[in-house]
Amino acid sequence: MSLKEEIIEGLTSNARGEIQKAKANILIYLKHPTGVGEHSDVLGAIQTELDKICTNEERIEQINKHFKSSI
Repeated sequence: MSLKEEIIEGLTSNARGEIQKAKANILIYLKHPTGVGEHSDVLGAIQTELDKICTNEERIEQINKHFKSSI
């Protein structure tokens, strides 16, 4: 694998990992909202996690659009 491929794969993998973390956090908020003491605004916390998913999905889309085809 070339250095360019390694970098692109690393960026994509990182974004996928961030999506998985955000999904896990949302599931925790949905299943145990009272158990998350530091977040009195559960809906706001879920929105923050959704924003992370959107950002990272867009990041993957742009990597694929601009860089994957040129490998």
